[in-house]
Amino acid sequence: MSRGRLAALGVALGLIASQAGHLLTYQVRYGAAAGQIQSAGAHAYFPTVVKTGLGLFAVFVLLSLGAVGTARLLAGRRVESAPSPSLLRLVALLFCFQLGCYVVQETVEMAAGAPATSAPALVLWGTVGQLPVAVLAAMVLRWLAVRVAPAVAEILPRPDLAIRFAADTVALVLSPPPIAIPIADPRLDRAFTRRGPPL
Repeated sequence: MSRGRLAALGVALGLIASQAGHLLTYQVRYGAAAGQIQSAGAHAYFPTVVKTGLGLFAVFVLLSLGAVGTARLLAGRRVESAPSPSLLRLVALLFCFQLGCYVVQETVEMAAGAPATSAPALVLWGTVGQLPVAVLAAMVLRWLAVRVAPAVAEILPRPDLAIRFAADTVALVLSPPPIAIPIADPRLDRAFTRRGPPL
């Protein structure tokens, strides 16, 4: 995967991960009251944003798994992995990006009427929520770069095979092939003598 594509994917994943980190931060900070705080006042938009983001992420992961499986079936073997980017570097980049998103988001919310928080507390609480999520996001991004990108490259040059494979799969599921049932051979019938019961 090229650096430009990896960066674009990292930005998209970082935006979704920053919302997951935001959710985790509030859960740690406010406990059971987090849900009520995050759905009222300046935070009223947040539940919709989180549900949409996590839903898109789930769809993307399912599509990625499908791409890896399709590429493996088309190739008839395991697809070669791409060079692996540094996990530590990905964690650092995603964490900085997510923390920046969190600070900007919280600042806008405070300007819209949310309770004020000092800058050190904002960074500290942001770190608590964003760092664990950044580690998971970096692992996902690395998997996408190592496994999914080569799988997509395997499929794209042969879209006709991918379409034909998908069509054959759907046809097989909708109308399975008939099972041949052997018919009794007439010679077997003559092999047995037909006698009545003994008297």
